Amino acid sequence: MAPNRRTFVRQSIAATLAGAAAMTAAGARKNKQPAPPPLQVTPSDKPWLEAGELISQMQWLNPPASVRFDTGLVTVHSKPRTDFWRKTFYGYVTDNGHFFSVPIFGDFTFRARVNGRYAALYDQAGLMVRLDEKQWMKCGSEFVEGRRWASVVFTRDFSDWSTMEDLSQSDAVYWRVARKKDSIEAHVSKDGANWVTIRQGYFPAYVEVRVGIMCAAPEGAGFDAMFDELRLDKPG
Repeated sequence: MAPNRRTFVRQSIAATLAGAAAMTAAGARKNKQPAPPPLQVTPSDKPWLEAGELISQMQWLNPPASVRFDTGLVTVHSKPRTDFWRKTFYGYVTDNGHFFSVPIFGDFTFRARVNGRYAALYDQAGLMVRLDEKQWMKCGSEFVEGRRWASVVFTRDFSDWSTMEDLSQSDAVYWRVARKKDSIEAHVSKDGANWVTIRQGYFPAYVEVRVGIMCAAPEGAGFDAMFDELRLDKPG
């Protein structure tokens, strides 16, 4: 199993405690006193990266008109005429939407709570997994015909698009993407605990990708999108 941040931290803690225990035992023998029992280490259940720790490592593809960072909250104002789409039905290629992401290899789960001040056709905010400009997927809440829809697009040179009615028309919604071998699943939830799987699609395995939050305003003058509770989980 390849080493990762979590196992490194656990091994470092264990080594530190072992050294401290040895020093304590040596001092006790010198003073003819019994050494105290070794400390018990309970593995942390903390996600691999989350909130500010995760945000500090993310970078922009196509920076937005403006962005504000609060405690664990990212508020983005998108530029007008921005989108991610390739060819299908509409015939054009657009790759100027806003994407704030980190690189990751192998299986992972990434989630965020998403909301926005949706007003114009195709205003959208959600998550994205990207290999390059021809291979990516995005999912999120998108404004179409005066309503929010849960929208998913998979792209391998040509984009597709699937929708269902969003879980809320006004409140924030949780979105999650899970990469497993050669696939990605898109999930949505109202509470961040009970998830609905709305799409599974092929995605190349054993290559490094970028994952993060995205937003765009294809038809409007730009809109505010809000993201919080960001979390990236990597299997141990």
